[in-house]
Amino acid sequence: MTEKITVSLIKADVGSIAGHSRPHPKMMQVAGEHLVKAVLDGLLIDYYVTRCGDDMQLLMTHRNGENHKDVHKVAWNAFMAAAQEAKKMHLYAAGQDLLSDAFSGNVRGMGPGAAEMEFVERPTEPMLVFMADKCGPSAYSLPISRIFMDAFTTTGLVIDPRAHIGYDLEVVDVVDHKSVIMSSPAEMYDILALLGDTTRFAVKRVMHRDIGVAAVVSTEKLNMLAGKYVGKDDPVMLVRCQSGLPAVGEVLQPFAFPALVAGWMRGSHYGAWYPCAVADSDPTYHDGPPRVCSLGIQINNGRIQGAEAPGLKPGEHSPIDYFAGHEWDIVRNRAMEMSMYMRGHGPFMPGIVSPDELEYTTRPEVLKKLEPRMKPLE
Repeated sequence: MTEKITVSLIKADVGSIAGHSRPHPKMMQVAGEHLVKAVLDGLLIDYYVTRCGDDMQLLMTHRNGENHKDVHKVAWNAFMAAAQEAKKMHLYAAGQDLLSDAFSGNVRGMGPGAAEMEFVERPTEPMLVFMADKCGPSAYSLPISRIFMDAFTTTGLVIDPRAHIGYDLEVVDVVDHKSVIMSSPAEMYDILALLGDTTRFAVKRVMHRDIGVAAVVSTEKLNMLAGKYVGKDDPVMLVRCQSGLPAVGEVLQPFAFPALVAGWMRGSHYGAWYPCAVADSDPTYHDGPPRVCSLGIQINNGRIQGAEAPGLKPGEHSPIDYFAGHEWDIVRNRAMEMSMYMRGHGPFMPGIVSPDELEYTTRPEVLKKLEPRMKPLE
């Protein structure tokens, strides 16, 4: 049996410049130093440090399987080192997503978001890395539904015999911390009945019945983990493409619709997803609008191959930045129009999320203050 490769994408907001903007280059440098040491020690095969808005992203490859203690510890230590640099510079929200001072064996439940998949490499292994900022854990539910269940998006569901057999989706209840595996197309309508409630349900994993794992998403909900407001969830996603799985273009197509997602501005507003290059992911309008970035890579014997020249060292990669092109300008313009329209609602729904989802709220205090003045209706 061919040895399996694990791809781990772990993210966290551990400090940024001038509010929720971007991590300082020094923060990313010290994080990379921890990962390159892990490569030299033989724990990791390869890595790439990037960001989306104020979230630092650690992309790592190894042969240790998912939820491996030492791999997660390396990521944790890298984030802690970056947070210390942020604190030295008095940057905003230094260490925001780190809910503990000590590593407990796994980053899940400790603040960072993690999407990991283990698989046997195919002869060619293209993969898309998605990173989002200013949105919640269910933000990918609509794109995933179109990628893996909509033949008008993914024609391969009809014409590719390997894709035609369908997929199994793991749907997570992020409130009650339960999950269920459901099959598409047989249970498509039942799946959509759950995923339509973006306040509670999200896709965690998509499995092809022959090839294996096709996509994974981080579904950690930070305010649920911490018991208080500590930051946005800003999920990440890994998607394998081609050769029986959706083509790269089919995976990207749903993002041409700037869907409304929750989690913008104080974690309490709806905004339209703005697909952009990593370099353009700074939140420049009202702490937003919600950003999504997509990087294209190849996995080759565990190495991350981007568009770089051969012979570069681990970590020295230049993935394809798929949302950087001008063809996405029309989507970005529409997203801005939609976000400005939603912002026009101010503190009124549907511009803001429901009361149960508000990250900050003074409503209990207001109601308590007004209680003595409340009178029954005549």
